[in-house]
Amino acid sequence: MSITILKLGGSVLTEKTDTPTPKPAAINRCASEIASFVLSAGSGSPLILVHGAGSFGHPQAKKHDSPDGFTNFGIIEIHRAVTSLNDLLIEALIKKGVPAAPVHPFGCMVAENGRIAEMKTAQIEMMFARGIMPVLHGDVVMDRGAGASIISGDQLATYLAVRFKAARIGFGTAVDGVLADGAVVPLITRANFESVRPHIQGSEGTDVTGGMLGKVLELLEVDIDSYIFNASKETVIAGFLAGDEPGTRITGRAEAACK
Repeated sequence: MSITILKLGGSVLTEKTDTPTPKPAAINRCASEIASFVLSAGSGSPLILVHGAGSFGHPQAKKHDSPDGFTNFGIIEIHRAVTSLNDLLIEALIKKGVPAAPVHPFGCMVAENGRIAEMKTAQIEMMFARGIMPVLHGDVVMDRGAGASIISGDQLATYLAVRFKAARIGFGTAVDGVLADGAVVPLITRANFESVRPHIQGSEGTDVTGGMLGKVLELLEVDIDSYIFNASKETVIAGFLAGDEPGTRITGRAEAACK
């Protein structure tokens, strides 16, 4: 199987507000572009969809962050917020004819000091076999060191890409790629990262998961061709799923700098 990982940023699906505010038109458009790929590609090209939290998670995580960690009710509030966004995206996909179902990290993952330590993924393999598309998301999870921590959709996407030997990873954001002086950087590798790093800006608004720099760092850790592109623009998601190379290509492959 040629597996693709698509991660949609919270900024694409939600408004940058302090309360959970979805972008219904954007959610429906993304669902339509994903559906056109899933329904035409068939079971031989499965897709794992991951999404960020946006205003359905970041403000809540910031609100409950403290030196003593998250309280029990803080954990519950964060998880319920992100799952409500997950519900909206899955509902839109189902309406487009995609058999999509949630896999909540809170219930199948354990972290250690903010990094994924273990995750049960057998259910995802079984979903593939039945033609069900798994939809995961950034989430709060139990943590052996911190008690509970936030696992970003970015970290989750790269973890799953390695676990399932994905062919490609796409990070759909609200910008055209990684920008330097207003222009898209076409390629980032381990060799040129330090020269590009000063130009990488953080996210606007509340983001507790590392912003654009966090995305680049996650993707440089895997030997898989990955792309950061603007999923807020029509047809870009569809183009990536069809094989286009939009935005910034990022790869941890040692030989990439020689190409």
